[in-house]
Amino acid sequence: MTSSTRLAAALSALAAVALIAGCTSTPGSSAPTSSASPDSTASTGPSDDMEGALLDDGRMFAVVTSGSSTCIPQVESATAEGQTISVTLTDGDDAGTVCTADYAPRASVGAVPEGVDPTKEITLKVTYGDVSDTVDLDGDPAFTGVPGTSTEYTPSAGWVDDGTLVLLTWGSSSCPPAVVSLDGSGATGTVSFLTDESKVCTMDMAPRATLLAFGDDKVADDGFMLTLVGGGLDGTVAVRG
Repeated sequence: MTSSTRLAAALSALAAVALIAGCTSTPGSSAPTSSASPDSTASTGPSDDMEGALLDDGRMFAVVTSGSSTCIPQVESATAEGQTISVTLTDGDDAGTVCTADYAPRASVGAVPEGVDPTKEITLKVTYGDVSDTVDLDGDPAFTGVPGTSTEYTPSAGWVDDGTLVLLTWGSSSCPPAVVSLDGSGATGTVSFLTDESKVCTMDMAPRATLLAFGDDKVADDGFMLTLVGGGLDGTVAVRG
């Protein structure tokens, strides 16, 4: 049995720096975030229909659940036996948090445990409260990242469903990317993010997961290239999976 402790420990150590400053990021909190749009106020329970993807060149994974967009589950633990990763999601320790009553997909990210080979098929056995599900992930022979080693803090993306991908970026946990527009067809797409230099952000360096839905049959999964514009994220990302 192995555990995803090395990357988690490294990111936890970085979390000691949590000074308030502009959106320029320096190492800090490891709490993952995901963007979504709430539409009302109350709380809703999780769904047992889950999806997933491998990210960060095979070093990290994402689990997509459905529920309140403002209360995103955190990866409490991830342990592996062979190519099977047992993942426990939690809503966190803040019992006073009020969640919106919308029902949206949310992406939670965690580190792939040491010893797992991301070039081969991986099974996620996910437990989230009273809900559990199994997610099968195809390995990618092109992955060169080694689980348990340090990230390079570069954007990465993976398909979680037809026409829907999860984008992993790194930066302030209090300033997750805000999508302004999304467009795509064939093997290319462009996502534009809000650039707000006046916003005050914590100076941590955290993984942020953003779900992007192009719609069924609008884009091609194979060889898809995503262009990022604005929000300090300008660049191009090859979508895997």
